[in-house]
Amino acid sequence: MALQSVQPRDHRSYDIVIVGAGPAGLMLSTCLARWGYSIKHVDNRPEPTRTGRADGIQPRSLELLRNMGLKSQIMSHNPARVYEVAFWNPSQSGQGIVRTNTWASCPDFIDARYPFTTLLHQGYIEKVFIDDLVKHKVEIQRPWTVASFRSEECRDTNYPICVLLKHIDGEETQEVRAKYLFGGEGARSFIRQRLNIGFKYIDPVEHIWAVMDGVVQTDFPDIKMKCTIHSHHGSIMVIPREDNMVRLYVQIASSSEIGWDRRDIATEQEIQSLAKKILFPYTITWERVEWYSIYPIGQGISDKYSLDERTFLGGDACHTHSPKAGQGMNTAFMDALNLAWKIHAVEGGLAHRDILKTYELERRCVALRLLAFDNRYANLFSRRQAAHDDIKATLGKSRDDSEGDVDEFTKVFKESCEFTSGYGVAYGCNAINWSPDHEAKSALMHPKGIKLRTGHVFTNCDVTRVIDANVVHLEQEVPLNGAFRIFIFAGDLYSSQLALQDFATGLAQENSFIMAQARPDVNDVSHHEQHNPHSMFFTLCTVFAANRGCIDITKDVPGLLARYRYHVYADDRWDARVPAAKASAHAKIGVNAGERAIVVVRPDGHVAVVVSLVQGPGTINALNEYFSALNSMRLSNIE
Repeated sequence: MALQSVQPRDHRSYDIVIVGAGPAGLMLSTCLARWGYSIKHVDNRPEPTRTGRADGIQPRSLELLRNMGLKSQIMSHNPARVYEVAFWNPSQSGQGIVRTNTWASCPDFIDARYPFTTLLHQGYIEKVFIDDLVKHKVEIQRPWTVASFRSEECRDTNYPICVLLKHIDGEETQEVRAKYLFGGEGARSFIRQRLNIGFKYIDPVEHIWAVMDGVVQTDFPDIKMKCTIHSHHGSIMVIPREDNMVRLYVQIASSSEIGWDRRDIATEQEIQSLAKKILFPYTITWERVEWYSIYPIGQGISDKYSLDERTFLGGDACHTHSPKAGQGMNTAFMDALNLAWKIHAVEGGLAHRDILKTYELERRCVALRLLAFDNRYANLFSRRQAAHDDIKATLGKSRDDSEGDVDEFTKVFKESCEFTSGYGVAYGCNAINWSPDHEAKSALMHPKGIKLRTGHVFTNCDVTRVIDANVVHLEQEVPLNGAFRIFIFAGDLYSSQLALQDFATGLAQENSFIMAQARPDVNDVSHHEQHNPHSMFFTLCTVFAANRGCIDITKDVPGLLARYRYHVYADDRWDARVPAAKASAHAKIGVNAGERAIVVVRPDGHVAVVVSLVQGPGTINALNEYFSALNSMRLSNIE
């Protein structure tokens, strides 16, 4: 919950107004509702998504959903799981297609808990979030949208944004006030347009795509795998779905073609006829079509994500790209999470308002990287279509050129796997992420040998929870609650005692980073509070390089740290990635025998800073320096 009052002054004042109930809006609303904020959430559709739209959940996003306690609801729908991607191309004889390669969707070099892509109808995914919002007394108001908004900071510093909402039929309006406004209403964002924020297209070429969901009968052997298929009749991407369905993506026109017409359309029957030709010598027929749509795709990005750190954009309102890499929903989720925890930090008094500038700084860089990959990937996919007259005549290529593209297309896919899985998404050095080059006063920052990189996702580790001997995933032990996770890799049980005692003593001081953010009810917190007994912004996790049976929490965990008895762990589990290590979690982050370190992980799971754990006040002083800087940030420190 938020530390400051988040109840509206009256029924027309809210902490945030969220426009749009797609992936970005739902993730932001769910996070902030769970953390105690008052929300006005509207969507211009009369009901949630019934068919179509995004459906791919990448490994890192599934890990996030588990951390939110939502993964089981997603998996209850028995979604398709893609472990491998198959590449099909014209046969050497020129008659039909053959499989030329396969590649893991999430290769072994990526340390993923869930090494597959989950494919499920967006409506089911939306419902999981909507049901959670109902539990937290947030109802999405439909079909409503924003008519206008203005900033009135001088008139009302607490709720400076005045938003006029209207029913889609235009007959009913409502004026509300808010601290923040979020536009997650898609590529044609009214809020972005009203802010006069430009939207630039990375590639002037625009593509028209057909997408069809349905149940098919086919002898094509890879129909249950993700496939990219190129033939002399055109190209298709195959995506397996839940309930025996399959999705086909077909590019039917491009602005680079002779005779391009943006109004070109194709019927279901024409697309099915083309699919039959592309899949030859295999056959395919449709039992039923669940959804069919044609839409233009341009790879573009918003010039800004915010103008004043009061009104923000996210998801497709910020960036658009092709559907082939399955990144839309995942990028939107991470946009929203990045913004949510920063709003929470500001409103709770942990961070200076300037931290909100890092939302655009971090997320726009990710979008640019995504667009660069998508542009290269999409162009390879598109230009390898051979000439065909079934829908739109395109420019042909020689066979030698096509064979070269086969290798490059597969190479681009392989190179992108870490990024598209979500684990390769990283934020650069800034006021939140302190790299080894950061001008910190403490020499304890970023000890030598540490393998973790600031701005990257924290490493997955298996450990044994001491209190109940359960083997757990360390990175999942603190739920997504807006708190920083402070992982204390204490090393050897006995040699670490003095350093741990000094650190615990420092934590108990009134001016320590944790006590400075103490809960108002800290003296009345339940004995059974596991995660945030002292502050809503921090959870302390102590990991010993020892067997579970050797650790006595009462004797071995000093002072304030012992209060986190559910977060004391034994690093005694074997890990195939460090097979010779006696303490695999320590080894994976680069803490060798006789060494100790503290890893600060942001609420969104990215590493913020690493500090050596030493005897004396050095460690607590270094962490106090980091969090003090967070609280006193200014614009000059952001980049």
